[in-house]
Amino acid sequence: MSTEKLFRIAITLKGLDGALQLVGGLILLIVPASVISGFAHAVVTRDLLGDPEGTLARHLELAAGHFAEGRTFAVAYLVAHGLIKLGLVWALAKKVMRAYPVAAVVLSAFVVYEIFRAIHTHSLALPFFAALDVVIVVLVLREYRQLKRDRVALPADTPVRRAAQAMR
Repeated sequence: MSTEKLFRIAITLKGLDGALQLVGGLILLIVPASVISGFAHAVVTRDLLGDPEGTLARHLELAAGHFAEGRTFAVAYLVAHGLIKLGLVWALAKKVMRAYPVAAVVLSAFVVYEIFRAIHTHSLALPFFAALDVVIVVLVLREYRQLKRDRVALPADTPVRRAAQAMR
């Protein structure tokens, strides 16, 4: 599989991820905190998790309570993260040259944050997502270098060259 094909797949996945984060943030904005904690309570009281006084039930109710308290941050984080990813994906898909270094820096910042959060939360998923983002950063930088080489190789005064320069 070519690097460009991998790049296209990677930015498509990032775009889907960004869209899901945006939609998730908007849903959290609409859904009242009482519904979230009510759902957690319903799961616990219907004995879906075993003993309603058990460890798993206590963790779920505690997590729902913490989430309800930090809901504003979660909404802002998901909406901002989703919009940033969608904007970068759009710019990369349109081959906007300035977007490539920006995408590499932003995605690298996401990696640092994901590793930081993984250390503090002991999450198993976050290191996986950080590794995926590292792969995407590498693909973005490779695609950027290839596009720069291709643009240098174009003849000086052709419609293609002028279009390429206009996109910078």
